[in-house]
Amino acid sequence: MLAMASDATPSILKRIDVMAAKHSLHDIEEAEKKPLWQRLGWLALIWVGSVGALFIVASLMRLFMNAAGLTTH
Repeated sequence: MLAMASDATPSILKRIDVMAAKHSLHDIEEAEKKPLWQRLGWLALIWVGSVGALFIVASLMRLFMNAAGLTTH
């Protein structure tokens, strides 16, 4: 059992190193070269997606509350 754990340790440490790696300056410069409309488009897409997800969750909660007899009138 102990031998199995020691065999897995290097691969786990390698994954942790990859996850902890920071973006290089080259990666950041490449991202900044994208057109402004594309960067703003992603921002808008993420915002619309999050607002849509919130609307769906709120609608489901309202549906369940109405089904349980919890109404405001």
